[in-house]
Amino acid sequence: MADQPTERLEVGSIGKAHGLRGEVQVRLTTDRTERLDPGSELHTDGRTLVVGSSRPHQNGWLVRFEGVDDRNAAEELRGAALSADPIEDPDALWVHELIGATLVETDGTERGTVESVQANPASDLLVTDSGALVPLTFVVEFSQGVVTINVPAGLFDLAEDGD
Repeated sequence: MADQPTERLEVGSIGKAHGLRGEVQVRLTTDRTERLDPGSELHTDGRTLVVGSSRPHQNGWLVRFEGVDDRNAAEELRGAALSADPIEDPDALWVHELIGATLVETDGTERGTVESVQANPASDLLVTDSGALVPLTFVVEFSQGVVTINVPAGLFDLAEDGD
């Protein structure tokens, strides 16, 4: 049986060219910096880019892709979204797996469906179909499309009062 193609995940974007030798500024939207290890493959619309080298720079990274050898070639990449295949890590919670999952409290009370994950400095937030925001720090377990949470009393009352 042939492997099914995996859906790629957006992991960053390319900014402006840096210098004359083909480096570009890259802003990652993932905490998995190994995405920029030499030899890693990243994808834009219709093009595969292989990381030749990368280094931290200010609030992002400077990256040279194989075959992108001058400023003009680097400028052509400006604004491109970067995607990559999912990383297999059984201990990690992945946003793409959380979307659509059922939210259940430890006592069995269902609290809706996760619609999105909102970035927040203290803790990313699960956004439910009811509008409730649940910090990821309250997630106890994630298994087969069910997110089990242990939240303080009254957290969901706040979302219901806002209607």
